[in-house]
Amino acid sequence: MIAVLTAFVLVLALASYFLARHRAQVMSGGQPASLHSRPSYHGAYSLLWVLLAGIGFLILLTVVPNYIMTQTLLSQIGEAAPDTAFIERQLILSDAKALAEGRVASQTGELRQRIAAEYSSISTTWTWVRIVLVVGAAMLAAVTTQRSVSPQYRARNRTEKVVRAILAAMATIAILTTIGIVLSLIFETIGFFAELDWRIDKFLFGTTWSPLSGVHTGNMDPDNVGAIPLFAGTLLITLIAMLVAIPVGLFAAIYLSDFATKKVRGTVKPMLEILAGIPTVVYGFFAAITVAPFLRNTGESIGIPIASESALVAGVVMGIMIIPFISSLSDDVINSVPQALRDGSYGLGATRAETMRQVVLPAALPGIVSAALLGFSRAVGETMIVVMAAGQGANLTANPLEAVTTVTVQIVMLITGDTEADTAAGPAFTLGFTLFCITLLMNMLAQRLVRRYRESYE
Repeated sequence: MIAVLTAFVLVLALASYFLARHRAQVMSGGQPASLHSRPSYHGAYSLLWVLLAGIGFLILLTVVPNYIMTQTLLSQIGEAAPDTAFIERQLILSDAKALAEGRVASQTGELRQRIAAEYSSISTTWTWVRIVLVVGAAMLAAVTTQRSVSPQYRARNRTEKVVRAILAAMATIAILTTIGIVLSLIFETIGFFAELDWRIDKFLFGTTWSPLSGVHTGNMDPDNVGAIPLFAGTLLITLIAMLVAIPVGLFAAIYLSDFATKKVRGTVKPMLEILAGIPTVVYGFFAAITVAPFLRNTGESIGIPIASESALVAGVVMGIMIIPFISSLSDDVINSVPQALRDGSYGLGATRAETMRQVVLPAALPGIVSAALLGFSRAVGETMIVVMAAGQGANLTANPLEAVTTVTVQIVMLITGDTEADTAAGPAFTLGFTLFCITLLMNMLAQRLVRRYRESYE
């Protein structure tokens, strides 16, 4: 039904656009100069209002009723079965919805059947309310905007005002989403540390990570929430990845920008950028099936033991994945350096290599640092490659030939494990907040260094 209503609103908006534009053309009498706004602005004004009214009511009447129905039915379940936990009530409600929609439920019973009947009744009522209000709002907007078409009507000004309001709303949503994410991280982190009696030092400097080991007793042991192995593993794998990606990506960008012919550049650059489109799970499979056995067999042949899951394997493959990010961005930055700087260097007798090393690279350094930061952020947030190639055990070691894990892998394991989400949310969100703070500080430091260098250069 939602898809049908959406299609109706879109068709009505397009029809309203063409009708309003046609009415404006007819009113102009073949003289567009007699209109304050062009006919297309009258059509766009009508289209925007129909879309805003129809889609706005559709979203509002989809989100709000679902919330009301959920809370109402959960309260009814609580009254009928007061001894059930909240997660059990959610399971009963999920089964009731499945029964009402004709799907297979995990369990059936009298309570589920009764809630299913109630859900079906409420859902039917809200469906008709949604249809009437969405269609009515869209039709009202269409009729109102059609009647406003006149030679003196300032459709262009009003259309631009509506567009500015939409853009401001989208920007506000983005800002509020960011604030919401940060606040959720902060509140969950505070709750986690409160559960540990504010033993923050145990989390920041502890060397044992097993946060769910004492959950069955109802208490979380502060001695088992040391995140040092996770951050050490993350740093080790990221360092290996950047040691692979930065030299290869930067040298490839230098070659393609100033040394390669147009034919070579036109062939190699697209091939490099293809790497960015490969799914990370494919990289992880490549690391586990191809790279890991190769490195293990090579190490055995020279007497160096290399684990099947190691930081070296994950770091090397992750570095290969990051190469196109650094190469493409660095190439664009190097090409954006003014040609006058190169010509001036050539005029002083410098070679192409000397010009690149002493003129172009210093001028492009801020952009190159930004590319490296993007690659660093990409490496820190990677999960699939680490899961498949580096292991999941929290092993504190500086040896890249051993298995390690990262922060993101542990977050996934905590959230998707068998433990209740409320119990695992604290450690997971705390890890996320700590990683957020670390990356934020590194970005601020890098921006300060870039700004300082740019001021001294200019």
